[in-house]
Amino acid sequence: MLNNVFENLTILDISEDVAGSFCARLFGDYGANVLKIEPVHGAKLRTQAPFFENDTHHEKSFSFFTHNFNKKGITLNLESTIGKNIFKDLASRADLIVESFQPGRMTELGLDLPSLQEINPKLSMTSITPFGQTGPYKNYKSSELINYAMSLIMSISGVQGQQPLKHAGMQAEYEGGLFGAGATSISLFKSGLTGIGEHIDVSITECVASTMMATQSIYPFMGGTQTRRKAEGSNSEQAAQATKDGWVVWQTGGGASWEDIANFFEAPELLEPKFAVREQRIANGAELDEIVENYMKTKGKWELFRKASEARMLFGVAQTATELNECEQLKSRDFYHEIEHPYLGKINVPAELFKYSLTPFQMRYSAPTLGEHNEEIYIENLGFTANQLVKLRQTGVI
Repeated sequence: MLNNVFENLTILDISEDVAGSFCARLFGDYGANVLKIEPVHGAKLRTQAPFFENDTHHEKSFSFFTHNFNKKGITLNLESTIGKNIFKDLASRADLIVESFQPGRMTELGLDLPSLQEINPKLSMTSITPFGQTGPYKNYKSSELINYAMSLIMSISGVQGQQPLKHAGMQAEYEGGLFGAGATSISLFKSGLTGIGEHIDVSITECVASTMMATQSIYPFMGGTQTRRKAEGSNSEQAAQATKDGWVVWQTGGGASWEDIANFFEAPELLEPKFAVREQRIANGAELDEIVENYMKTKGKWELFRKASEARMLFGVAQTATELNECEQLKSRDFYHEIEHPYLGKINVPAELFKYSLTPFQMRYSAPTLGEHNEEIYIENLGFTANQLVKLRQTGVI
């Protein structure tokens, strides 16, 4: 029996962004042998903030660190003839390549999938790019903000009458990485049966747009779609509301009746007919908010959270980064794992994103330092001598 889901897979990760790096890391988290191949001076992700102690040293980027643990790492110049030949040798032993170059770049390098499949027919390649490998936008430069805006979700986020909002973080990149890993897993199952690999073409914009499927599906039937929240009206059931020490959200539903909710807020006036149904609560939103918020601002958010759970209410705390790091629910499920890195020390990171009952997550390696495994891969695996390795360094191949 396999000890890990992907333990027999060998993956070459030449991506330089969050999406591709995250996709490849997910395979490494569950046993795949993932080799991060970086340009001689390091992947672009090493230059991305935030940095440990605000030091822009290439080994201190949290972005690179977080998305590249459970990988080994080497440097290789894919533009040099010798570098291309070395990559072909690595590809002949691999199951998958993950890349994020502009469409057509792998063909320019002579490292496109059809060329590589001449020496390894079972090889697959996952390409994760802003708009995919085809279409009129395929060569457009993009970014997290652009991908988000082009995918509908931004146009329905925020308040009516104001500019659309982008949610914080790298949500589009992460969705690209997650979708890419899922699509690749399905494809690898097929290639394991047939012995023939394929090209998996992932568009980050389409990944985000697909999460809007229910909203977008309304358009052909009704000629309209979901709108942003009105500037006026109630915050209750729609937006975060202040407590004495933070912010919380709540909604009707769950196991609580409206009478239970009125009792929760210690407000019998909420049982008046004008608050009986949602339409009436929206119409009388200002009054509802005043009742609710006058109560909540006298209470602590966690006090309210515990009380709400007893009342079977739908209720959440807008957790801060510190609170999320200490979250008892996440800790109970081993969501965080501690990693020791030579430049960053010991760090607690979000790691175990999903659980397999028989083949669990394993923290095997910290993110590689630049060229950390050059000697192991080039000498022990590929058969180069120590003198040849020096020559490769001197000529800018590695």
